[in-house]
Amino acid sequence: MKEALLPYVEANTGDNPQACVIWLHGLGDSGHGFAPIVPELQIPAALPVRFLFPHAPERPVTINGGMRMRAWYDIKTMDLDNRADEAGVIESAEMVNALLEAQHEAGFPYEKMVLAGFSQGGVIALHLGTRLRHKIAGIMALSTYMCKPGKLAEEASDVNKSTPVMMAHGIHDEVVPAALGKMAHTALEDNGFSATWQTYPMQHNVCVQEIQDISRWLQTVLD
Repeated sequence: MKEALLPYVEANTGDNPQACVIWLHGLGDSGHGFAPIVPELQIPAALPVRFLFPHAPERPVTINGGMRMRAWYDIKTMDLDNRADEAGVIESAEMVNALLEAQHEAGFPYEKMVLAGFSQGGVIALHLGTRLRHKIAGIMALSTYMCKPGKLAEEASDVNKSTPVMMAHGIHDEVVPAALGKMAHTALEDNGFSATWQTYPMQHNVCVQEIQDISRWLQTVLD
């Protein structure tokens, strides 16, 4: 039996959407967390977009005393090299890929799809986006880092190396230090990906200027 797709919150910016953005939330959040950002993006009516905000499965998170919460993977240590549980990252990437493929089957061309994520969600977006076998419109990774950047060279697919990758981070982020995001950006560049890097005077969140920049970027890659 085919496994059920991840449940999600859906928000459309217009009738008959022609593009799709799959946006992954951070640790302990849900798809409802980022859904209210859609009207703030002010996507023009001429570019109707379907936004999907999946809910991560609930699982025990080691650094939070084993408490069950929505998480794309376990965090067993804050050690930089092992913060992301690789097995969990791979499992979640497969689930998100199934959702992406389902949207393609529903009529969205891969070239009109964006994979986005914040914090833990950004880890999944970077992991999956760099290994996809289909070219997509863009990858957006906010306030995040990369799982096992040393493995990217051997595991990366060439398909999306020219695909725009937007990386953004708060310089006052105490949850995921900006240096970790910059390391991920460097790993992308070193492996031939087309990634940009932007910082904002904020903590582990999003700000008005970033939302405006995200809107412009989405309109560019989905046009």
